[in-house]
Amino acid sequence: MTLLDDEVWAGRYHSDGWRDAAEIRPVVEPATGDGLGAVGLAAPGDVARAAARAAEAQRAWAATPPQERAAVLRRAGELFTAHADEIADWLVREAGSVRAKADFEVRLALGECFACAALPAHPQGEVLASEEARWSLTRRRPVGVVSVISPFNFPLVLGLRSVAPALALGNAVLLKPDPRTAVSGGVVIARVFEEAGLPAGLLHLLPGDGAVGQAVVEAPAVRVVSFTGSTAVGRAIGERAGRLLKRAHLELGGNNALVVLPGADVAKAASAGAFGSYLHQGQICMTTGRHLVHESLREEYTAALAAKADALKVGDPAREDVALGPLIDRGQLERVHRIVTDSVAAGAGLAAGGGIDGAGYRATVLTGVTPDMPAWREEVFGPVAPLTGFSTLEEGARIVDDCEYGLSVGILGDVGTAMKLADLIESGKVHINGQTVDDEPHAPFGGVKASGTGSRFGGATANVEAFTETQWVTVRPDIADYPY
Repeated sequence: MTLLDDEVWAGRYHSDGWRDAAEIRPVVEPATGDGLGAVGLAAPGDVARAAARAAEAQRAWAATPPQERAAVLRRAGELFTAHADEIADWLVREAGSVRAKADFEVRLALGECFACAALPAHPQGEVLASEEARWSLTRRRPVGVVSVISPFNFPLVLGLRSVAPALALGNAVLLKPDPRTAVSGGVVIARVFEEAGLPAGLLHLLPGDGAVGQAVVEAPAVRVVSFTGSTAVGRAIGERAGRLLKRAHLELGGNNALVVLPGADVAKAASAGAFGSYLHQGQICMTTGRHLVHESLREEYTAALAAKADALKVGDPAREDVALGPLIDRGQLERVHRIVTDSVAAGAGLAAGGGIDGAGYRATVLTGVTPDMPAWREEVFGPVAPLTGFSTLEEGARIVDDCEYGLSVGILGDVGTAMKLADLIESGKVHINGQTVDDEPHAPFGGVKASGTGSRFGGATANVEAFTETQWVTVRPDIADYPY
């Protein structure tokens, strides 16, 4: 039996074992519309039962020796390695990933598990000075139950980057993946940890609609909500969690800028810009959504980027060697096309692309874009590269920051000039002589402004902060004297 044999999961969700679901959703291949199977959807009542069971199981898991928890994470990493091809196949067919993106996502997933295997042995507190005759110290304690709500675009790693550290640090998890990618973003994770020996009751897979999403936020046992998705939904989750006095870690949208400085190598810059805008059809929060090019290079860069775009083939990544696969569904495809056509109608020039191609969209370059145009103002989430010029560093910084988002910025060219620009802008990440799409399991990840609540993912410091609480402990040699 393979890791993802549908005899295990078809028509089921996972909560203390695989359970038959009252509602079943087809798993659809976006490139063809063909069915790939069917997953079971959870209901709000299922969430309530899962949360109660998770709270019960978590207490024993938190008391498990650190190296036993670490061993589960290491075995999970080994399973991702052993089944990499099978998992990547699902990412290609269910999420519309080209093979290189799918392979990269699996590598990130196994790296996440191995990195998180070190968390149980990470320092869990510090000794404090005290004016009293006592020891004073802090220690980090698991929060208890964590809800993880993950999106469709990088479904495996964007769920796992919260599931793995939360489990490693002694918590239980309710995982609600996007129903459109419930296998690669949910079943894969549940099956890996099941085979890795994670004790029952600690990881619950609960695909479902908005009512299930609300339930995993509101369940009384849940203390932390880790959400990756749109800014609009993130605001609603943050507001609800705040009223319930729960922490919400929100990684939201982005409209990221790539700045091409005077003197930059135009051929290399255009290659970086094409990768940043067109990887996974632009369906990435870090996608390069705005190209700011110094006036001295704008014409040359536009021609080079348009040539790159025209050369990128669109098609079915499961059956063809293509650069761009399908968008996740027809609604998103039509939304991208509407943004492009509305921007052209408002005066933007179309240097490349601009059309639907089967279930995908051709790599597009828009020129002469102004701040009021939808292609510049909105997070497109499609393979569209809007382009404008700038003359001075201060003007470039102003244009970068004239945006509600603040996730990632790439700056190409002279390092000294790039450093000056980096000091002038607001962004969760800055990549000098790199494009905007970059991630490593041990590096902090997060944005500012409408892009989220900062770096709550990646690296020991961020993970410990995200998935534990601080407890103050004092110890005296004997009972203190009190005036009462």
